[in-house]
Amino acid sequence: MDIRIYSFTKKGSQLNRILRDAFLGAGVSCEGYTVQRFAGELELRPVGDQIQRQIGEIWGETALIFIGAVGIAVRMIAPWVRDKYTDSAVVVLDEEGRYVIPLLSGHLGGAADLAKSVARITNGTVVLTAATDVQGKFAVDLFAAKNHLRIQDRRAAKQISAAVLEGKKIGMYSKTPVCGTRPENVYICERIEELAAFSHKVVVDGDALLCKEAQEAGGNLDNVCLELFSQDVAVGIGCRKGTSKEIIQEELEKILTEFGIDRGRLQAFVSIDLKRNEAGILETAKEYGVPFFTFSPEELRAVEEVSSHSDFVEQVTGVDNVCERAVKRFYPDGKLLFPKTCRGKVTFAAARGGKKIVF
Repeated sequence: MDIRIYSFTKKGSQLNRILRDAFLGAGVSCEGYTVQRFAGELELRPVGDQIQRQIGEIWGETALIFIGAVGIAVRMIAPWVRDKYTDSAVVVLDEEGRYVIPLLSGHLGGAADLAKSVARITNGTVVLTAATDVQGKFAVDLFAAKNHLRIQDRRAAKQISAAVLEGKKIGMYSKTPVCGTRPENVYICERIEELAAFSHKVVVDGDALLCKEAQEAGGNLDNVCLELFSQDVAVGIGCRKGTSKEIIQEELEKILTEFGIDRGRLQAFVSIDLKRNEAGILETAKEYGVPFFTFSPEELRAVEEVSSHSDFVEQVTGVDNVCERAVKRFYPDGKLLFPKTCRGKVTFAAARGGKKIVF
């Protein structure tokens, strides 16, 4: 994730620079902002007068770290807060770095993990307030985020979380084997029929029939079934410079339909660094809610085999086949769903990652 750090005092800004440099050193995109009088001295960006508007422009796409009072952070983000499924991760810490609080979007947005990373740098303590974190209980939204699983029904997710906190047993059936230490109150079912013993259940990567059977299992009013689906498909995209998002999206929808790929399973769009700022791809990624990653020509050439080669593409980009090499680079052990396929001004390839579900 991209990170932006805000500080408002000299001491806080000194910590800002330490955090920024630590994240940059770890290969994370990070910028530090402070008030004008400290910016030049500490080599940070000046925050300007429109901080709230600036936050709105990056909301939902960039994680935010505030060094200072919680109240300042709350006032800065208040106009933009919507729900935990789309909000930015927000972390607040004091200027000594002693206490680090994941303020918003702790699980799905990654604020809890970000707070832990910050605390490791400052040698501070993470202050967790989410009930499932405090009680050490199974958090279904964190489980979904960790495993790139799409939550089908937000209401059912809340009901599962409430049931966990009430100490109820949760049945789980997954077509993909689940590994790791099983949380208390969560029981793995080897067959779909076993879910009948549970009023609250989770089905991972089940088809429509499996989910219907799970919802009907048990025959009682207190019956909740949460469906989780893997986001495990990457689509490689190559296009002529300036290709519009309308053309890209029209051809993308056609090819996804042709190969039976659910749009909700998309984990990433991938391409070459040359396309990093290609507006049509960036706008498509934003509208689909899917991140866009790019690789250097050297990284793509390291892929050993592709289905086709283009001398023209290699002359322009330094690589003979952008889209297929990109998905194979993204999923080195994945399965190619379809090779480079030309559709007018756009080329596509897609792969599915080797899936593993972990608690």
